[in-house]
Amino acid sequence: MRTFCSEVNKIIMSQGKVLKVSGPLVVASGMEDANMFDVVHVGEQGLIGEIIEMRGDKASIQVYEETAGIGPGVPVVTTGAPLSVELGPGLIETMYDGIQRPLEAMREVAGANITRGIKVPSLSRTKKWEFVPKVKIGDEVEAGDIIGTVQETIVVEQRIMVPYGVCGKVESIEAGEFTVEEVVCTVRQEDGNLRELTLMQKWPVRKGRPYKEKLVPEMPLITGQRVIDTLFPIAKGGVAAVPGPFGSGKTVVQHQLAKWADAEIVVYIGCGERGNEMTDVLMEFPELKDPNTGESIMKRTVLIANTSDMPVAAREASIYTGITIAEYFRDMGYSVAIMADSTSRWAEALREMSGRLEEMPGEEGYPAYLASRLAQFYERAGRTVSLGKEGRLGALSAIGAVSPPGGDISEPVSQATLRIVKVFWCLDSSLAYKRHFPAINWLQSYSLYVDKLEEWYAENVNKEFPQLRAKTIALLQDESELQEVVQLVGVDGLSHEDRLKLEVAKSIREDYLHQNAFHEVDTYTSLNKQYKMLKLILTFHELAREAVAKGANFNKVLELPVRESIGRFKYIEEKDIDASYDELMEEMKKSISALTAMEGEEDD
Repeated sequence: MRTFCSEVNKIIMSQGKVLKVSGPLVVASGMEDANMFDVVHVGEQGLIGEIIEMRGDKASIQVYEETAGIGPGVPVVTTGAPLSVELGPGLIETMYDGIQRPLEAMREVAGANITRGIKVPSLSRTKKWEFVPKVKIGDEVEAGDIIGTVQETIVVEQRIMVPYGVCGKVESIEAGEFTVEEVVCTVRQEDGNLRELTLMQKWPVRKGRPYKEKLVPEMPLITGQRVIDTLFPIAKGGVAAVPGPFGSGKTVVQHQLAKWADAEIVVYIGCGERGNEMTDVLMEFPELKDPNTGESIMKRTVLIANTSDMPVAAREASIYTGITIAEYFRDMGYSVAIMADSTSRWAEALREMSGRLEEMPGEEGYPAYLASRLAQFYERAGRTVSLGKEGRLGALSAIGAVSPPGGDISEPVSQATLRIVKVFWCLDSSLAYKRHFPAINWLQSYSLYVDKLEEWYAENVNKEFPQLRAKTIALLQDESELQEVVQLVGVDGLSHEDRLKLEVAKSIREDYLHQNAFHEVDTYTSLNKQYKMLKLILTFHELAREAVAKGANFNKVLELPVRESIGRFKYIEEKDIDASYDELMEEMKKSISALTAMEGEEDD
């Protein structure tokens, strides 16, 4: 009886009253028993909010739903728990809002428009999943160990792990069909308590999931995008930023990475972006076939949509929701890629809430803690060894789009991001206006993973690949310098060698770096094809330079039909690459040597 009364008193004490409402910010009094980051329910409809500031018994709450109609005196009740996500079977192929409410389930309950106060579980409570045990009665298990599996989709096997903080001996375990709430295993812990395990576990979104060890990234995340894989690669477990002005192709780059990146799981966060962009994702992804499995890309994708017309406070939560789901799959031993589009909209949400809290503003009105919040997000990426006896190897790669106003990357969000990430893909509006896509500027972009990845490329692609990459960058830089000279003296004022550099650099730009995301063959290029394309272009440069040095006619060298064939090599299908490459290489050598011989005869 005493216990029941104390629980009742605790509930009564944890209920406060609204003092003021300022957009998504609600201030409530009588909240002395609440804690920072507790989830609260506001008003009779139980609007979901989160405490972001405590001053005495007053709590400042960011509400993740529209606050119209909420006024002073309205009750506020704390749940005593932080904002958490449900992790278990049912995540893949689902589209969530910023606080992990399934949009499809909400549509079935409330229609096309999201109504306030709607309560829908993140994972279905009625669907049954086939559970296959991997441990037996009497086995010792610890946090992170896999107790069984569920085949969630045709390509993703959900590995059910022992939750953090559980360690002991398996007392019972059952095979069969279960909902996410039904007990599948019981563990007798070292303190004698019996812990019941289900297919689902919860985890607070603002707390990174633990692991045994973080490793140095040593292999690339292959994307099939030539300018990225060849010039500015990202490692598995690495972090990258894609800043660029409006219309420069940030979203298409993100879509391409989500479609083709060498990741077993993709988490795509539409944070504050236009609704029609998420519609494009929903329309495209089910139709696209994964090159590795032949199945729809949706079979390995989790979508989080918090579009620009949704409550601004939920943008802030959407980033954390996405990375927590990504960490969960990483802990299973998967390679995961998370796409955040865009972190600028997330930072704008931080700025709005900071302004309503009357905090001292930093640069351009952003809060002083902007850089540390960005770091907290990106630092949760990495290549790790999971908890548990077997220590699975997993990787979480984070790629964030940044939308600087007017394309000015000197603004705070871009600069704070660049101090954290190791790959910078600078989207250039001038390239976009020229219809050169991906519009990644090869002179301003960089990757700090190149040195660590060179050995992998040499072993797994070709030992020449690192040298070809270095030559390509050198040619593009030389071209930039020569273009300045051309503007002063004209092309005719250059030597044949310099003019040849300009022609080869143009071939690299137009035939290699330019890639059509909507062409069925050119949209994805394997590393083998990338190597052979680059080898053809640079071999032509070497042979042409030698031929011109021996007296071959410069214009005739440039007019050789083989150059057109090299330019069209990117449209050759994967199965025909090797044969076409050998044929083209032979044709190129013959045609250039024939020109050289012809000039030699004329001299005689």
